[in-house]
Amino acid sequence: MESRLKLLGHPVHPMLVIFPLGLFVTAVIFDFADMVGGPALLGEVAYWNIVAGLIGGLLAAPAGLVDFLGIPNGTRAKRVGLMHAAVNAGVMVLFAVAWFVRMGTDGHVTSGWLFLVELIALAGGGVGAWLGGELVDRLGVGVDPDASLNAPASLETGLVTRSRPLAR
Repeated sequence: MESRLKLLGHPVHPMLVIFPLGLFVTAVIFDFADMVGGPALLGEVAYWNIVAGLIGGLLAAPAGLVDFLGIPNGTRAKRVGLMHAAVNAGVMVLFAVAWFVRMGTDGHVTSGWLFLVELIALAGGGVGAWLGGELVDRLGVGVDPDASLNAPASLETGLVTRSRPLAR
């Protein structure tokens, strides 16, 4: 099933999801380093990584929704897509809680229990990413129907495209 929203011939959603995931991973690493005695600046940087990750997630979600709505009902892909969306929404909520609680702290530092929330959210992000991989690699969601080892360059399809209507 071809992605319904593309930029430069490639699906938009996978381009966007890497940013929040990477920012959240980095935030947790920086918070850990801050908690074990690293420079105090790391907690502040981790906080802003969470903010940027939340913004990135809010940008990635609508692009994912466009592709999700194109998946035929009653398919395994639709069920996996729903799980993918639900898990990632949970990740966003947990990191939003971490952001909100840290807003009022001196230096925006985390605490032990809040760091645990971040670890749980990060584990959820791993599950969500795996489900996204399942959608693409096993179920063919977002894959160009003309994909092959000798397919022409994706730029030949134009700058921004919407795919042809899906057969139901």
